[in-house]
Amino acid sequence: MVTAAAVTAPVPGAPDVRAAHRRRDLAETLAALTLAGPAGALILVFLIGPLIGIVALSFTDYQLGAATLRFIGLANYSDMFADRVFRRSLQNTLTYVAVVVPLSVGLGLGAALLIEAGTSLRSFYRTVYFLPVMATLIAMAIVWEFALHPAFGLVNLSLKWIGIAGPDWLQDRRVVLFTLAAIGIWQSVGFNMVLFVAGLQAIPRDLYEAASVDGVSNGWDRFRAVTWPMLGPVSLFVVVITAIRSFQVFDTVQVLTKGGPNRASEVLLYTMYSEGFEFFRTGYAAAVAVVFLAFVLALSLLKTWFLDRRVHYT
Repeated sequence: MVTAAAVTAPVPGAPDVRAAHRRRDLAETLAALTLAGPAGALILVFLIGPLIGIVALSFTDYQLGAATLRFIGLANYSDMFADRVFRRSLQNTLTYVAVVVPLSVGLGLGAALLIEAGTSLRSFYRTVYFLPVMATLIAMAIVWEFALHPAFGLVNLSLKWIGIAGPDWLQDRRVVLFTLAAIGIWQSVGFNMVLFVAGLQAIPRDLYEAASVDGVSNGWDRFRAVTWPMLGPVSLFVVVITAIRSFQVFDTVQVLTKGGPNRASEVLLYTMYSEGFEFFRTGYAAAVAVVFLAFVLALSLLKTWFLDRRVHYT
């Protein structure tokens, strides 16, 4: 009679299959760690390490160049939320994002649809729309500074030609933030256009033919029935990336307005820069940076959680 122990017992002289599998799994694990090790080390040194350092500094009174520091707990955060300048910069940042994101995404989608609907000069129009993305923003900000000059700027001269007196775009506290938002839209449209063009080219042509057979003939119905649902993943990515880029606005503020007039254009990153490198309040600037990162992370997670459920993946 053959027992279960006799069946499962290894045959003398036969290779141990389980040991061979364990050795193979160990070799694969070591190979994976070897290949991922350099990238993991770079992430640790340049991303996770500085992030931990910023969070730690936000709980101290450290000042740039000081030899000592002292743990003060949540004092920087309580001071920050009680600070009128921080609240104003946060409000300005949220307003900037609320203006730039929908308009740059919508204009980028519109430009992509127009380019793909055309039959000629597609490469030329793609290049023209993408030029602001390739240009150095600081250099272009100087160009915008001359174009928006109240006396001899191209914008006000053009408005004067049609009988409209243009404001001082960069010194009028009522319009300065929206002027910077317009520059942000100008820079973001080309990048969004390229992403939407890639998404449009990935849509199978068979879907449009099937829609035509089902009676969907005009362009708007084709867009609602086929194009927009199939652009779901691309649209989600474009919205999230544009929102993050909008939260990171700094160059144009630094070059054109320096947060003025009267803090009307100050944003979070400029507040962090001025507190850390002009007033040397490094601990306070680190707290501002933590709040900035928290907003960006929360925005990304919320958009992904709520919009991802409505996205159609092919």
